[in-house]
Amino acid sequence: MKCPRCGSEMTLDSHRKYSAFMCYECGYIEGRSNDVKPGVKNYERIKSLNYNELTAFISSGLGVASEKVREWLDRTS
Repeated sequence: MKCPRCGSEMTLDSHRKYSAFMCYECGYIEGRSNDVKPGVKNYERIKSLNYNELTAFISSGLGVASEKVREWLDRTS
């Protein structure tokens, strides 16, 4: 199943009360509203991401290890 937010492959998260598909790239969980509106710029979307979502977004887009992105974010914040 493809993620409606970022298009990555979603995996079944079965350690919850009920099983749901989850995207480990952007944090989208099946059944939650897709908060990305048509016409939203990447900069606006990035500003709304939390720390883990931002790390996944940058590391997957640039092909950089997520540990390096976390180190960079920690230094700049």
